[in-house]
Amino acid sequence: MTSIHLGERHLGLSVEIDARLDAFFAERLTLAARYGSEYQRLWAEARAASEGGKRIRPRFVLSAFEGLGGIDRAAAVDTAVAFELLHTAFLLHDDVIDRDTVRRGRLNLSGAFAADALARGVGVQRAGLWGQAAGILAGDLLIHASQSLVARVDAPSGTRDTLLDLLDHSVFVTAAGELADVSFSVRLGEARLPDVLAMTERKTATYSFAGPLTAGAILAGAGGDILEALAEYGRLLGVAFQLGDDLLGVFGDQDVTGKSVVSDLREGKETSLIAYARATTAWERVEPLFGRHDLSAAEGRMLARFLDECGARAFVENLIDEHVARAAAVIDASDLPPVLADELRSVARSCIGRIV
Repeated sequence: MTSIHLGERHLGLSVEIDARLDAFFAERLTLAARYGSEYQRLWAEARAASEGGKRIRPRFVLSAFEGLGGIDRAAAVDTAVAFELLHTAFLLHDDVIDRDTVRRGRLNLSGAFAADALARGVGVQRAGLWGQAAGILAGDLLIHASQSLVARVDAPSGTRDTLLDLLDHSVFVTAAGELADVSFSVRLGEARLPDVLAMTERKTATYSFAGPLTAGAILAGAGGDILEALAEYGRLLGVAFQLGDDLLGVFGDQDVTGKSVVSDLREGKETSLIAYARATTAWERVEPLFGRHDLSAAEGRMLARFLDECGARAFVENLIDEHVARAAAVIDASDLPPVLADELRSVARSCIGRIV
């Protein structure tokens, strides 16, 4: 998620969220010290993994909460932090699944543990296993912490139960999307465009967009049509942003986005671009290069040209425009307060033209 604009009034929210996250991790680090230096280090690396993000999910929670007149801000902040912890957990698990050792320009948690083991004389295979175990455990711990935070929110029991159901649904659906993504990567079956789009929605839209927006609205006392509108808006916008990330992964400026323009192609990641290209005559040129671990930068640029020439890029750009227009239409037809409605329309527009 490379570019989301939630307005100037939210610039101070990251400080508030970061302070709550710092308090959470400080408590866990103190407790972890009782169980040995390795466990304490696990929590230190988990804290590092949570740093540097744009806090998009917490901002969505607080944006809906404030925009709908919420009062108990402490409960909203804890819920916002819960979604950020969930996001960090999914990143940690993603890195294990993808066998990545670097994120945001530094060794990720799994990579740091593996590198430390290598430095201490452990063999490559065992060091890798140590790093993977650390990544899995840290992700598990943060998922549990996310649920624990919401379970302790100071709100009526019915509200807490609704929030817990929402968080549970977010985890449940995201796991389905992740499993589908891996199934495509290992070629269990042909990744058709409808299947790829469904995977895109499940893996990203629920926990990153629909869930946080709906959670904030629930805490503000909203219900019925408002919740349905925010959930549908979040679903559509989540797909649009993931499609934008698919484009950035091939056509973006790596120096600007920090996202490699060959890693998705090397990994053989089944995106909407690839699903479209499979149904064209260009596939006979794409297939020999797609998924090659030794794909060079020059070959990556060649693949990008093939995907552009066959119409895949234009197709995905049109899909983004369509999803954004539908998301804006949902807002237009809703009874959301004008300030919140304007903000969400602006967020939707910000995902158009992200390559330019």
